[in-house]
Parts: sequence; structure tokens; C-alpha cells
Amino acid sequence: MTDTASRDCFAHCEELVRRGDKDRFLATLFAPADKRSYIFALYAFNLEIARIRDAVSDALPGEMRLQWWRDALHGCGHGEVMRHPVAAALLETVERCELSAQPFLDLIEARSFDIYDDAMPTVTHLEAYSKATSSVPMEIAAAILGAAHCTATSTMIDHGGIAYAITGLLRAMPFHASSGQIFLPEDVLRRHGADYRDILAGKDTPQLRAALADLRGLARSHLEDAGNYISAILPQAIPAVLPIALVRPYLDRMERPDYAPFAEMCVVPQWRRQWILWRAARQAACCCA
Repeated sequence: MTDTASRDCFAHCEELVRRGDKDRFLATLFAPADKRSYIFALYAFNLEIARIRDAVSDALPGEMRLQWWRDALHGCGHGEVMRHPVAAALLETVERCELSAQPFLDLIEARSFDIYDDAMPTVTHLEAYSKATSSVPMEIAAAILGAAHCTATSTMIDHGGIAYAITGLLRAMPFHASSGQIFLPEDVLRRHGADYRDILAGKDTPQLRAALADLRGLARSHLEDAGNYISAILPQAIPAVLPIALVRPYLDRMERPDYAPFAEMCVVPQWRRQWILWRAARQAACCCA
């Protein structure tokens, strides 16, 4: 691939993340300039596989798309793969940053859950799914930044990624329900007497609100656990973990008296997110100094 083609692929990834994943886009701006393109390629790949369900009519073509990404990472279909800007940028990132393909394959495997309407059985399953789909991209970003093999960093990312993912799933509940998908664990819904049919119908009930409060508490618990490690992480990892700083503001908004679970997705204004990330980056740098 020529230098011009490479630049175009990475620019495409950056724009994709800017439009589709503003939290991670803003956080990546705190990374060193020579690392940003690689992180944007990672997050663009994450977006591509996360959106597969929305782009297909049923599970079979979804599985085929996931398999295409597996084959790409295994080096199959080189010519076709290199014509896909995200795939081309991702493979270059893996090579230049000397990354293992396995975490990317694990992320693909986790996303296979998305293309079916299967229920999330338990909180344990939700935590495992959240770790696989949220903590893993943070881990890869940290590796790109030169912060691999640090126990404190990995532990913070494990808990912080779970908190970020659960919060994101709660925010996106109206969208998921409208497409026939529910990520709320069955054991939590049963404990509070919430009905799946009501959720799919977009019906706000006291039972559902109790279940949502329970899950927000779970997210806060993982957020607290993540915060216990902030002073011990490698400073290079800060841009990778910055999205975790947005968990509390999102949860706070969902706990307002006027919060409507099936209204538009809970949003924190961009200017405030930028300020939160800037403040978190400064505080983390001081803690890690």
C-alpha cells in the first residue's frame, strides 16, 4: 500500500470514529500525535463490528461479516481486504505496533452475541460481555500507547471497561429495545419483576426502573474499583482509559428525577465531555507522576 493510500485509510478511520464514537474520539486527542492514527484504526474496527447487526437482515449474513474480519486478521483475502480502508489501516496497525491478533479475534467472538436476540442470562454474563467488548479495546489502545503488561493498568481497564459498557448499554436501551434486543440480565429483571414484553414495547414501569437502578449500582461499583488503581497505572495509558471518566456523568444524568428510560439516549453535552476528559487527563497525570 502506498503512503498516500495508507494516509487515506487512516483518515477514513479517524472520520468514522469522529462521527460514530465521539467519546473515544475526544479521548484519543490526548494521545501522542504519532499514536493517534493507530488508535483511530482500532476504534473504527470496533465500530465496524459493533454495527453489523444494524446492517444485516438476519444472523447468517452477520456471521459471514464477522468471519470476513476473522479471515482478514488471519491474512486471508489479502487483495480484497486491502481495498477496505478500515481493514487496511487495522492490519497496518497490528504490524507496526507489533500487536497480537488474538485480542481482535476475541472482540469479534464477543460481538457474535449481538447478531442474535438471545437474552443476557445473568449479571455474570453481562460483566463478561462488557469486559470482552469494552475492556479489550482499552487494553489494545493501552498496548498501542506502550502500556502493555502492567497489572494495575489492566485491572483498572477491566473494571473501568465494564462500567463504561454497562453504562452505554443502559443509555442505548431504547434503541436496542426498538430492534428487539435486550441487554438487561434476566436475573436482575426477575428479581424486580420487570417484564421483557414491557421493555420491548417501550413501556416504562416501576419494576423496570428498579432493575435499571440496580444495574447503575453495578456500574458504579466497577467504577469505584477502577478508581482504586488510577495512581498505579502507567502514564502512557491515560488516553486509553479516559472514556471511563464519562461513566459518572452519564449515570448521574440517568438518576435525575425527570429521566425517562425510553426517551432519547442519555447525552452529556460535548463541551462538558471535553471538559471532563481534560480535567481527568490532568488529574490522572498528577496521580501517576
